[in-house]
Amino acid sequence: MPTDERRTLFQTSLMAALLDGIYEDDMTTGELLQHGDFGIGTFNALDGEMVVIDGVAYRLRGDGTATAAPDDAATPYAVVTDFVPTITRELPDGATRAEASEAIDAITASANYMYALRITGRFRRITARTVTRQERPFRPMTEATDDDAVLQFDDVDGTVIAFRTPLYEQGIGVPGCHAHYIDDSRTHGGHVLDFTLEHGKVELCLCTDLHLRLPLTAEFREAALAPDDLHDQLAKTELHAGRS
Repeated sequence: MPTDERRTLFQTSLMAALLDGIYEDDMTTGELLQHGDFGIGTFNALDGEMVVIDGVAYRLRGDGTATAAPDDAATPYAVVTDFVPTITRELPDGATRAEASEAIDAITASANYMYALRITGRFRRITARTVTRQERPFRPMTEATDDDAVLQFDDVDGTVIAFRTPLYEQGIGVPGCHAHYIDDSRTHGGHVLDFTLEHGKVELCLCTDLHLRLPLTAEFREAALAPDDLHDQLAKTELHAGRS
């Protein structure tokens, strides 16, 4: 692959650390945005989901509302890249998340690379959830997400922001697809569980390089990052709603 086609995915911390209740770090959104204009994550204390789109970081609250996050808001986990599409295709009208995933499988060059993924269009329905702020002592994420309310957005124009991660990265990221949603008005969104697309397109940005930043905290040093049930924990927190 020519070097001018290389794209870097920047990630702060590990999904395995988030599962273990490592919900605080000193990485700010202002610093994060120096590494990419497109991404997803969360905020310290799990105080909302994060969407980064067009170089702006948004905080998605438990009630589904979205607001721009200040530059000093900190994150314990986020993934960003400078989004440059390498593949663009129309998706089938009326496609569910699973059906969109099949269509995307057919156009990806390999399952061994990381992909940033953007679906834009009109959605008949988006089913989502959003993490809610936690208090110390922090519970593991498998317990913390029990508080999440399921949200539903009907007949909306918006964007699904996602990353496809190879299975060999389990624990570093979310194997399969980790997806968030925000509407075109940038006022509502959440962590995507499922969707039905009215019409829209998908754009893929193939990422070849991973820049991984690990926290320098006592909590991270002592975290259990390779539990025997890691796969089951990921399945519970992500609900395995599909790959996208």
